[in-house]
Amino acid sequence: MNGRREMEQRSLELPPVVSHTNGLPIYFLTGKNYLYQTLYCIQSLIKSTAAQFKFILVDDGSFNAALMERVAKQLPGAQVITVKQISENLQNTLPETRYPYLHKKRAVYPHIKKLTDVHTIPGDDWKLVLDSDMLFWHDPREIITWLYAPQQPLHMIDCTEAYGYPQQLMEQLTGAPVKPLLNVGAIGLKSEAIDWDKLENWVKTLEEQEGTSYYLEQALSAMMIADTDAAVLKAGDYIVNPGPDQIKNKTGILHHYVDLSKEGYFKQAWKHFL
Repeated sequence: MNGRREMEQRSLELPPVVSHTNGLPIYFLTGKNYLYQTLYCIQSLIKSTAAQFKFILVDDGSFNAALMERVAKQLPGAQVITVKQISENLQNTLPETRYPYLHKKRAVYPHIKKLTDVHTIPGDDWKLVLDSDMLFWHDPREIITWLYAPQQPLHMIDCTEAYGYPQQLMEQLTGAPVKPLLNVGAIGLKSEAIDWDKLENWVKTLEEQEGTSYYLEQALSAMMIADTDAAVLKAGDYIVNPGPDQIKNKTGILHHYVDLSKEGYFKQAWKHFL
């Protein structure tokens, strides 16, 4: 797609964004194929609010010296959690002998790294992970407020339910009603509250009974916070899969470009931030 190639090429022109040591922490799972999108997302965020942020980039396994140099230049002060650090964190929290199924999934399903690789990083108790394929258009006050004093999980609302597994099975495993329409474009979770033993069992059972699903990470996130009150970002402000008019008019606060909205994302939306 020409728009995607142009977006990637022009991302080299984006001005540097300083990552502040004492800023509000935001995590991205990113790498060679996604860093340019991460940079646009960050660019849009800092243009929409006066808040200061600390950006933590979690290596999806594709970082190299050139990418590290680029981060140093375009995101000065940002922290990169390297594959070596991730490996040590996993060894400490999720040893393969005890969690063989989660390790097996990591090897073939990168999305699960948003859980395993992010929430085993020591430091912030609560972690907000943003997907890279998003742009902010107005001040995300609800997210900023949450970042200052997180008390409960935070999530977006999907345009259609996408868990990939029967609700009945999910609820049978969790023992609680699963929240409808949870979207993980912006997802805030408490690392210490994650029960990795349950997660290991859930992944194994879901896949043994129903096979693999692209949406596994989203299903697991919904299951993890099934019996918990959450801070829900309003669907009309934090829009998943915005339509052409919403993209053109910059409707709402945040757009998460999935499915059909990818076209508008790659052809027009990003150009506002150059």
